[in-house]
Amino acid sequence: MRILIYSYNYSPEPIGIAPLMTELAEGLAQRGHKVRVVTAMPWYPRMKIPPEYRGKLYKTEMRNGVKVQRCYVHCSQKRNFANRALFELSFMVLSFFQALMGWRPDIILLTVPGLPVGIPATVLGWIYRCPVVLNLQDILPDAAVQVKLLTNPRLIKVFEWLERLNYRTASKISVIAQGFVDNLTAKGVPAEKIELIPNWVNTNFIKPHPQKDNYFRKQYDLEDKFVVLYSGNIALTQGIENVIRAAVYLRNTPEIAIAIVGEPSKLAALDAFRQELGADNVKLIPFQPREKLPEMLAAADVGLVMQKSNVIAFNMPSKIQVLLASGRAIIGSVPSTGTAAHAIVDSGGGVVVPPEDPYNLSKAIDRLYQSPEHLKIFGQKGRQYAIDHYAFSKALDSYELLFMTLRKAIAQKKNRTFLKGKHRGQEY
Repeated sequence: MRILIYSYNYSPEPIGIAPLMTELAEGLAQRGHKVRVVTAMPWYPRMKIPPEYRGKLYKTEMRNGVKVQRCYVHCSQKRNFANRALFELSFMVLSFFQALMGWRPDIILLTVPGLPVGIPATVLGWIYRCPVVLNLQDILPDAAVQVKLLTNPRLIKVFEWLERLNYRTASKISVIAQGFVDNLTAKGVPAEKIELIPNWVNTNFIKPHPQKDNYFRKQYDLEDKFVVLYSGNIALTQGIENVIRAAVYLRNTPEIAIAIVGEPSKLAALDAFRQELGADNVKLIPFQPREKLPEMLAAADVGLVMQKSNVIAFNMPSKIQVLLASGRAIIGSVPSTGTAAHAIVDSGGGVVVPPEDPYNLSKAIDRLYQSPEHLKIFGQKGRQYAIDHYAFSKALDSYELLFMTLRKAIAQKKNRTFLKGKHRGQEY
């Protein structure tokens, strides 16, 4: 098949949807499909385009058998509505013309967020006369309204209209958790239009390593420590300050160290907060190269998943699959009724504590520090669950089957139309 993946983010961006879309594109290419990706110049999470991609309107490159077509986007480290609007507009317009510069696809896979890009993807589906699969990694505007990122009633109506347009025009909608299915069917989306395909983890790349005292521990002075790791996005929905507050309760146990890995610009604000509280047991560490990710995870004893209490229930952080595959116990400071909590509990790979509750978070860390046998059990169960439920090969099979089914349906429809026209011609 010829598959066009339409995504804001792609490698070399280290977190978010970029690693997932990169693995999917390269996996499909390795199975013999022709894959091209329309995406932005790398910009996330630094909100800044790196020098090698700067000053260009378009750039095309081949990466591991995938044709990657990039376009300029307006991005700024100053977060406000005007900058966000310019970002959406620049990608929506420029990516459309980039998508026209290439072979005709059999299938378009569009990832969301964001919503405005559904417009060019829909038009491309009409132009190329091919199915569009909408892949939902979040449900907007619900999630943005819930955490008060979107408050203007008129803008909410605009985004709700875009949401309905995307659902209506998509041939199929792939979602990553059952909570998404429930949300969409409650909005009137037909159940037969929805495909549940969980996000995945490459269990051959992310796997337990017996040697914990590796480069990560040595480089950041974590040798002989019980390491509690948070790695990922530092934004409004995580409440990472609560990790530092929890660390204050643990200062009397010098063997416990908290490592927070994130974007350097975000770590600077956390460092001021850390110093204010006197949490000298917290290490703030910049993002590591992706090839070092397995070693970084192996250096930890416990991995953290953090959410604020107002995070919408269906939110499913992709770091859960990664932590499970690494064979590390998880502590989820997440809403107990949410998708993230259910995933952690169902896996048997960790425990859940109330969100935005530093004291109970510290108690959970201390309990695992005192119970190495529980650490081992959580790690083993989590690893096995990742293999059984989140293996990349299973997700790849599911997407490949979905795409082939849609292509076959289109071919059958065209054949029926042709035969119908031929029969009418014979009547005359």
